[in-house]
Amino acid sequence: MISDETDSFDLPNASTDLEGHVALVTGASSGFGERFARVLASQGASVALCARRVDRLEALAEEINAGGGKAVAIEMDATDADALISAVETAQAQLGLVDILINNAGIPDAQRAHKMELELIDRVLGVNLRAPWILSCEVARRLLAANKPGRIVNISSTAHYRYDGGGAALYATTKTALARMTETLSVEWAYANINVNAICPGMFVTEMTDGMFERIGDPRPMLARQRVPVPAQMDTTLLYLVSPASECVTGAVIKVDDGQSARMKM
Repeated sequence: MISDETDSFDLPNASTDLEGHVALVTGASSGFGERFARVLASQGASVALCARRVDRLEALAEEINAGGGKAVAIEMDATDADALISAVETAQAQLGLVDILINNAGIPDAQRAHKMELELIDRVLGVNLRAPWILSCEVARRLLAANKPGRIVNISSTAHYRYDGGGAALYATTKTALARMTETLSVEWAYANINVNAICPGMFVTEMTDGMFERIGDPRPMLARQRVPVPAQMDTTLLYLVSPASECVTGAVIKVDDGQSARMKM
C-alpha cells in the first residue's frame, strides 16, 4: 500500500514563504512585472529586475532594498539572445542560483496581420516567444546542473483562447505558442522537479493597456462585472505557482480574466 504522507504537511498546506529563493522577473520596469517583483520580494525572495528601462529598475531596486528586501537591476533587451543569457549569469553572480523565473515581458502589435512590417513581426516573435524560450532553457540548464528544483511562470494572455479580429493576430499567436511551450517544457523537466506553468490574464490596468483604452474608450460598460482589475489582483495566482504549496502543479495554464470572457447581454 502506498503510504499516506498527509501528516507531513501543515494544515493547510499553503505556505508562500520564498526565503532563500532567487527570482528573475522580465519586464519588471512597469505593469505586471513591477508588481510581481514587489510581491516576490515581500515574501522573502531575492529578485533580479530585468528590462530595458534601467532607470526605472534602479528606482524599484532601491525601494525594495530600503524596505528590507533584496533586489538588483539588470538592463536587458529581450530581443538580444546574448543579453538574455547574460542577465541570468549576472543574477546568479549577484544573488545566487535563479530558481524562480517569471517570463512577463511582452509587446502587442495592434495591427492587421497583412499590414505588419517585418521588423515588427520579428520584434513581437522575439519578445513574446523567443525570449521566454531562451530564458527558460538557460535557467533550467543551470538548475539541472545543480540538481535543484525550480519554478517557471509564463505570462500568456486570454488572447490564447479568443481572437475577435480587431488587430493583434500575431500577439494572439505568440500567446498561444507560449501556453503550448508551458505544457511541453513542463513535461520535459518534470523528472527534475522544475515546474512550468502559465497565467493568462485578461484585460488589466497596466501601461500596456493605457494605449488601448485611448483607442477604444472606457471598456467597463461592455464587461460582465463592469470593471477592469489591477495587477494586485494577480498576486495570489502568482504566489501559488511559485510557492511550496503548488509543488504538484506543472503544465497548468490558468485564465485570470475577472469574467471578461463571459459574453453577456443585459
